[in-house]
Amino acid sequence: MRIEEITKSNVKMDDSKRIVLNILYTNNIIGDKFLDILKPFDLSGEQYNVLRIVRGQKGNPANMCLIQERMITKNSNTTRLIDKLLLKELVTRNVCPENRRKIEIAITKKGLDVLQELDPKVKEHEENFATNLSAKEVQQLITLLEKYRQVK
Repeated sequence: MRIEEITKSNVKMDDSKRIVLNILYTNNIIGDKFLDILKPFDLSGEQYNVLRIVRGQKGNPANMCLIQERMITKNSNTTRLIDKLLLKELVTRNVCPENRRKIEIAITKKGLDVLQELDPKVKEHEENFATNLSAKEVQQLITLLEKYRQVK
């Protein structure tokens, strides 16, 4: 369905506006369906992202700076996210023995179990959005989106 139909607009839009509206609308659809997956686990998208980042350390703790720089949503309040994950016992937070100003975050067994349960659901969610694209179109879309983000 065209973005003009979705927005019920009769006004002629230039292509740059149509691109932005299509990306925003698509992001909302993807995000809403993703939140439906996370809801039974009482996780936000940002909390899920933190868990994946910390798991990616493969048993080594992550510091707050590392987590913040790897976040998809850059304006997230990392401290608040960690606090919520601590309350759910999905991560631990400790002071680094070598540098007391550095806080180390590690994923717990419970956090790993939650991600293990979520992994196939998230994979299915991600693959679902590519089902009506050929492999060539998928690669083309990735290339175009990466190019489009290179704003001057």
